[in-house]
This record gives sequence, C-alpha cells and structure tokens, in this order.
Amino acid sequence: MPNTIRLYQAVMLLALSEERGTMNGAYVEYATAAALLSELLMRERIAIETDNKNKVLVMDDSTTDDALLDEALDQIKVAKRQRKLQDWVQKLGQLKDLKHKVAQSLADAHIVAAEKEKVLWLFERRVYPELNPEPEQQIREAMRSAVMSDDDVEPRVAILVALANSAKLLPQVFTKQELKQRKKRIEQLEKGEMVSAAAKQAVAAIEAAVMVAAIMPAITAASTASCSSTSC
Repeated sequence: MPNTIRLYQAVMLLALSEERGTMNGAYVEYATAAALLSELLMRERIAIETDNKNKVLVMDDSTTDDALLDEALDQIKVAKRQRKLQDWVQKLGQLKDLKHKVAQSLADAHIVAAEKEKVLWLFERRVYPELNPEPEQQIREAMRSAVMSDDDVEPRVAILVALANSAKLLPQVFTKQELKQRKKRIEQLEKGEMVSAAAKQAVAAIEAAVMVAAIMPAITAASTASCSSTSC
C-alpha cells in the first residue's frame, strides 16, 4: 500500500467507481471518519482514555500537514467536552462535504479527475473518474495479500481491511467465495489480533464506525417518520 496514500483516501478509492466516478458503499462517510481517527491515533495526536470511559483526549495539536486530519483534530481540540470514539465517528462523519473533500484531495494528487455532470438535464453532481489506476491497484494487492495469506500484516493494511468491511466495500476487492473462505482471517484483522498495541486503538475507531453505521438507518427512518407526521 503506497505510503503517500492516507487511510481515508484509500477508503474513497475503493468507494469510487473507476469509470463513472460515482461513490459506492454503505455509509462511507463514517468509514472515512473512522479512517481520520485511526490516522490521528496511530500518529499519537489523540488517545483513548481507558480510565475515563474511553473518551478521546488530544495529545498533540500541532499541524499534521494534512488539511483533513488538521480539521478533524481541531474539531476534537475545540470541543466543549470530551467524547467517546463512537460520538466522534458520528460527528466527523457529518462534516460538510467530507466525501467530496476526500475525493478532491485525490484529484489534487492527479489520481482522479474532479468533474461535474448533468442528471436528467436538470441537476448537477460531482463525479471523480479515475486517472491513475496504480495507487488503487497497489491498495487492492496489499488487501488481497493481507486477507488471502496467513502472513504478518502491516498495521495500516489491516486497518484498511477493517474500514472497508465496515463500509461494505470488501466485495469490490474479493469474490463472495473468497470472503466466505477467509471470513475468520477478516475477523482477526478486524479485531486487531495481528497489529501492535498502538494500532489496536485505531481498530477501536473502526468498531465505533460499525456501530454508528448500524444505528444510522434506524435514526434516519425515525427522523423521516417524525417529519412526515409533523409535515416538517
């Protein structure tokens, strides 16, 4: 996996359709938020206070030289109260234009193009067709090697597999049969059984993303039903 690619960018590359440039996956924004938190945890910019209800604490608020990581870190820094990882996954997942900011960072690196297209001749949407397939190919190869073998795994790759699974993106990389055959291996990667202690906290961010993604359909349905009954 290329060292120049951030975890949140890798998630977006898997979510983007190579030719059409549209976004696939379920609740990709929360996997993206978890990726941001994972990067900050592995860089030791934030930590989880196990003796304080697993709330997130800022350890180093200096610039990361990455606009999105700095934005996420600043959100945590200026918050009036400490929050748990699950709360931060939900909050960061709702950052304005988060998915498009990530896609634009890939466009700035000339990996995808940033374009606009008409839908039904009336509406306009942003799409990001792939320009340079090599980074995504390297990401897929690293993920396949991690899942299909029993060798040691580089922590960032293990975390990416777990992130992709949380966003239902693994079928973009593996066949149904492969996913079934290697289910136990994927579960091991998700639980952080093959990564260092430092990376285990990053795995906790992914678990939080899975929890948020699981409850969001119910929250959305309840909100829609409430609006319908009150005509909001």
